[in-house]
Amino acid sequence: MPILYSVVTRGLTVLAKYASCAGNFAEVTEQILTKIAPEDAKLTYSHGSYLFHYICESRIIYMCITDDEFERSRAFLYLNEIKRRFKSTYGSRAEIALAYAMNTEFSPVLANEMSVTFRKTSRNLQRQLFWKNVKLYVFVGLVIIKKMRLFADGVLQDMMAYLSERERP
Repeated sequence: MPILYSVVTRGLTVLAKYASCAGNFAEVTEQILTKIAPEDAKLTYSHGSYLFHYICESRIIYMCITDDEFERSRAFLYLNEIKRRFKSTYGSRAEIALAYAMNTEFSPVLANEMSVTFRKTSRNLQRQLFWKNVKLYVFVGLVIIKKMRLFADGVLQDMMAYLSERERP
């Protein structure tokens, strides 16, 4: 469930990109970029089993591709961090930069932030599974206790019946 691909563009001009796995992300991204209006926006497109999340601000587009199970809020946290880091590093230089001008320098940042997001997502999933297991163990424990109590009540009743029969002459 990681972020599969991330790209920073100015319109259709790719400034930096990173893919965590092989795929035709560049071609698909180009098709999506043609549909993005130049005004500031924050949206998610869905195509097949993939989600395309983007933030467009001052004609700079920060986009990532995830599978359809990835939380939208996490994708936008990632994109906001990328946007913050990109703006603080390049500022207005991004408005006139050539294609892939920032790729060598910024693609490791994209890769690092993708792995940070993956670790956070994995940690949260691990916590959810832990608490799910704890609830399951508590439930099973309560069922066992209830069964033992029912068994003990049955044994006690049988013993009382036996003793009462024994006392009769």
